[in-house]
Amino acid sequence: MLPLYLVAGFALLVNAQHAQVSPSLSCLTESRGVHVPGSVPCNPFEPLQQRIAFAGTDGMTVSWSTFAQLATPQVWYGESPSALTNVASGSSSTYPTSRVYDNHVKITGLKAGTKYWYRTSYQNCAGCAYRPTDTFTTAREAGDNGPFTVAVVVDLGLMGADGLSTAVGPYGGALAPLGPNDLNTIQSLLENKDTYEFIAHFGDIAYADYFIKESWQGYFGTGDSSLIPNATSVVDGYNSLLEQYYDQMAPLTSAKAYMIGAGNHEASLESDGTTDSVHNITYDTSICMAGQTNFTGYINHFRMPADESGGNGNFWYSFDYALAHFILIDTETDLPEGLQSPDEYGGSDAGANSGPFGYPNEQINWLEKDLASIDRTKTPWVIVGLHRPWYIAAKNASGTVCLACQQAFEPLMVKYGVDLYMQGHVHAYERNKPMSNYSVDPAGLNNPQYPWSIVNGAAGHYDGLSVLLTPPYYVDYSIDTAYGWSRLTFHNRTHLTHEFVASANGTVLDSATLYKEHQFSGSGNGNGGGNQGGNGGGHGN
Repeated sequence: MLPLYLVAGFALLVNAQHAQVSPSLSCLTESRGVHVPGSVPCNPFEPLQQRIAFAGTDGMTVSWSTFAQLATPQVWYGESPSALTNVASGSSSTYPTSRVYDNHVKITGLKAGTKYWYRTSYQNCAGCAYRPTDTFTTAREAGDNGPFTVAVVVDLGLMGADGLSTAVGPYGGALAPLGPNDLNTIQSLLENKDTYEFIAHFGDIAYADYFIKESWQGYFGTGDSSLIPNATSVVDGYNSLLEQYYDQMAPLTSAKAYMIGAGNHEASLESDGTTDSVHNITYDTSICMAGQTNFTGYINHFRMPADESGGNGNFWYSFDYALAHFILIDTETDLPEGLQSPDEYGGSDAGANSGPFGYPNEQINWLEKDLASIDRTKTPWVIVGLHRPWYIAAKNASGTVCLACQQAFEPLMVKYGVDLYMQGHVHAYERNKPMSNYSVDPAGLNNPQYPWSIVNGAAGHYDGLSVLLTPPYYVDYSIDTAYGWSRLTFHNRTHLTHEFVASANGTVLDSATLYKEHQFSGSGNGNGGGNQGGNGGGHGN
């Protein structure tokens, strides 16, 4: 159990989190024009951690964080960098223990598939980092036949000295730390920024909850004050790691829509539990304070298009993009009645005790309604993103293999002809054959009736990579020795290519193309059963 001295003083700490900070004159005049990720800025109104998300094809939500509350967050925007003649306003809010205020502004009435320039409140303010006018491009209209590419990551955490790096702690650390000349995944995504339209991240974001584990493993130093975190260091350390990640991602997420889903590491400050083998201390969610449980940070930081799709906050929602309909669902909470959700009370990650966030069966009912309403004549491709896998060559520890998720979601995916679903949670890469209920589709990638399953939790974080077991019969390709991300290219209505890109050097370690005939009659036909067999060029290597 957690020592009492770690809990003492928590109430005082919460009350001190949002004390107003005024910039000193010297700080303002001596600003060097850059922001150090995870640091408290000189000017508390400086816009940081910028991220954007689609809000339908005619809208975009612009979000950012500040160390002081804004009376009225605003975004100025236009189709020319010299004519930001439009303005939209939003809200600014925070939660207990957070050091920042999250500002959200939804812009509507935009043109589909159009580039806009924008600035937020206090951009380039006194003492702030120097920042160019930002840009975003709205989603393409459903039915747009042009090819496009999407970057997909799962299980992506903080990089650098306080996250995944070339080093490990003296009492533990990453399995497979970075090599001295390796790029990390954030760097790889930045190098390839102009090759994809948006980023999808299907859960486990930042891994700020690893602060305690990094502490006792000596990653921050080996003095007792570093090895045994106290109330102040836990709160400040968790916030610093979280903010560092969002700062590192900002060059990407300020320009590319960042469409996220829930994973177990968003649930709480200490979602998995860890035991300090050096001092024989077991940490669990009893160390968490108000604001550090029940997905609170995740709920406040992001704004996904649930309103536009009838979904529920950042937990389940959908959106159209050109020839594809994307659906994000929640494997952590809100499984159908009769099935145990991993992050709810009694689940495999029961310490989280999170959710539910909807009424009974809300998510599964919404999913079927959404699938049934898809106009496959406009968006023939249907892609589902979720966190926990059920087909994976890994030991079933702490809900690694989510059979309850399979029971909940797979029948609907088969019924409505989902083409591809992508997961993570296991920190490795595995491309499976199209299948249903462990039965492999005999067509392979050549117009299969069953959904294609790909697990890619190899983006990288402090704990490194997982070790896969001997591949079972349904695995086409797997690797557990390389960090990487997925590149999805929608060539046309019938061909989709998935590539596993090695972050270290940008090489493609695995590539496969799915052929689907996609013959649907009439509009509003969400049932994939309309597919007919045909000739095609499915292949993998």
